[in-house]
Amino acid sequence: MSCRQARLIPRSPIGDLPVLRWLSLIAILVAVVGLAAQPFAELATAQSERRVIVAHVDGTITPVMARYVERAIARAERDNAAALVLQMDTPGGLSSAMDDIIRDILESDVPVVVYVAPRGARAASAGVFITYAAHVAAMAPGTNIGSASPIFLDSDGSASDGDETLQRKVTNDAVSQIKNLAELRGRNVEWAEKAVREADNITADEAAAIGVVDLLAPDLPTLLEAIDGRTVQMAEGTATLATRGAETRELEMNVFEQFLQLIADPTIAYLLLSLGLLGIWIELSNPGITLPGVAGGIALLLGLFALGTLSVNWTGVLLIGLAFILLIVDLFVPSLGLLTVGGLVSFVIGSYLLFGDEAAPGYEVSRTAIWALTACLLAFALFLGWSVVRARFRPPATGKESLIGEIAEVRQPLKPSGMVWVQGELWRATLEPGGTAELPVGTPVVVTRVNGLRLTVRPATAEDLAWGRERSQVGDRRGVIPIGEQAGAAPRAEGPASAS
Repeated sequence: MSCRQARLIPRSPIGDLPVLRWLSLIAILVAVVGLAAQPFAELATAQSERRVIVAHVDGTITPVMARYVERAIARAERDNAAALVLQMDTPGGLSSAMDDIIRDILESDVPVVVYVAPRGARAASAGVFITYAAHVAAMAPGTNIGSASPIFLDSDGSASDGDETLQRKVTNDAVSQIKNLAELRGRNVEWAEKAVREADNITADEAAAIGVVDLLAPDLPTLLEAIDGRTVQMAEGTATLATRGAETRELEMNVFEQFLQLIADPTIAYLLLSLGLLGIWIELSNPGITLPGVAGGIALLLGLFALGTLSVNWTGVLLIGLAFILLIVDLFVPSLGLLTVGGLVSFVIGSYLLFGDEAAPGYEVSRTAIWALTACLLAFALFLGWSVVRARFRPPATGKESLIGEIAEVRQPLKPSGMVWVQGELWRATLEPGGTAELPVGTPVVVTRVNGLRLTVRPATAEDLAWGRERSQVGDRRGVIPIGEQAGAAPRAEGPASAS
């Protein structure tokens, strides 16, 4: 090879550095930029995680409410939220639904904050247990908490003191549950037991002072600011809350949950049951209306569904059902109204027994609703009775009996027998004995009796004619007096003409 032969060495565009060194320099720069950007990425991630889901436990604790809380926790976990706030105002509810909510809170991967708010709200009965189960418990000023004594229900669903031994077992079980929650969350154990055994109730200030709740907060932003940096015990390990300046997202009940929660109210369930049976009663008393029957059937099924989610006295349900059975039977049996009276009495007794006077908080049926529905039933029963009496004394509208009292016209002289025109037909007629012996053609007469295919008539008076003209003016053609026809003329197909 010649000494003049040159070696080809690649050159970088900006200098004499070899390509290999240039690539190494680029890699170092990329690494430096990545390390410098990492804090910003972590900050952006932290900002995205600083989101708080807010759900509203407002009303009675029912299975519908339990499903709503479960959905809220699942949403918070899916969004990797910093916390879930349950803003609560409840009079209590079913222990089974309460247990479901407590279980979901204890197993949650996201810290759950129970906030009793706004002012005037309460956490009573089941609400106390849920508050104790929360990772953080807070109350707004002007709220209260307590009255967690269990209410014993008989097998039929009615409130009762129950057997002493069984009552003691139920109370001790509730005490053990709330004491475990208090020890788990580091809250006041003595007051928790007192709330169950003695139904003790305290204000928000007192609750914060004795360690029943963790803090007081007048509003949600203040709460999120106050709990920021707090470390809570989760199902697995601990978690530190990062809620300062977090974005809050409201999670409301969907339309279906709102509807189910609405009808789960004892008064609404009672109204649906009663109005459903009332609609069926109206349909059976007036067949063919259709709308009351369809609406009543739907309302009855919804009412039974709602009662299935509540602890009810089924004896009360059966008495309400018996009431409407008696009302329906009275439509077809001549009982002189005794079945209707019995039905109304059964309805009132069943209404009062449905949940009882010692029902759980929030599970009372409005007494106004009971008596308003009773008044509606009584009014409709009186309306039916009045309609029957009116129909009983109303003159017959069809058949031979409908001819009695009708005004007819003599078409063939009555001597004393002849032919008369009445209700668009020719009839054989005879004058009443002891009266006029003969009437000429065109004379108006009144039918007094029907004997087979022969009528008995008498001469029409001025009062009879005036009555006939009045009926013709309102469209009753049976009282029209035909005039102007010649003796022996064929009857007109369209019936008698109007009197001039």
